[in-house]
Amino acid sequence: MGHREDLLEGAKRCLLEKGYARTTARDIVAVSGTNLASIGYHYGSKEALLNLAFIKVTEEWGDLLTNEPESAVAGEDGSRAPLDQFLETWERVIGSYERTRSVWQLQMEVISRIDTDPELQKALAGPQREGRNGLAENMLGIDPETEPEKARVAGLFCQALLAGVMVQWMMDRDSAPSAQDLTEGLKAVLAGRERATAPDDAPERNREGEEPGLRDHDSTADGSATGSS
Repeated sequence: MGHREDLLEGAKRCLLEKGYARTTARDIVAVSGTNLASIGYHYGSKEALLNLAFIKVTEEWGDLLTNEPESAVAGEDGSRAPLDQFLETWERVIGSYERTRSVWQLQMEVISRIDTDPELQKALAGPQREGRNGLAENMLGIDPETEPEKARVAGLFCQALLAGVMVQWMMDRDSAPSAQDLTEGLKAVLAGRERATAPDDAPERNREGEEPGLRDHDSTADGSATGSS
């Protein structure tokens, strides 16, 4: 590898070992075996190098979402039930926590910096949008090319869910959700929506809150009682 590649690999390593804020240009140079001038020559600045390195680290971690296990069973047309795919993807993501914890920590740190770092925000905007499509496809089986709007909104949902799950696992892993918890939660949300939109089987009521026919029935009953007295 040349200095450019060495610097990128060194920056990735420093990010995972020291984090974004604590990584210095000298750290990267020491790990990569290059020199300070190389950073400016190849990347313009340490920040530009770190931003690219973070994107690469995230992409490599994201490969966990696309590396399907051999046990995944597809239908005759090559597809799988969306909830099965959702469960299997989350099993891989959550199952990676111990060995990729430094990536999770790094992502939380970077998120905390975005609001005050315009260059970082700008660098991540494109990959952020691309990531949504990837999540929609890998978690729910939605093809961004054939259903772009559906993939967009589903990707937003998956992205929000992923960020929330990461926070919960970082804060309290004992009560953090499992892949099964997330799948059952999604089922509950869908079931609740189905009930909310189901036709109302209850009899229609008039302005006084009485069911149709009830007043007539009472009147008939009263009339019968009057006539019989």
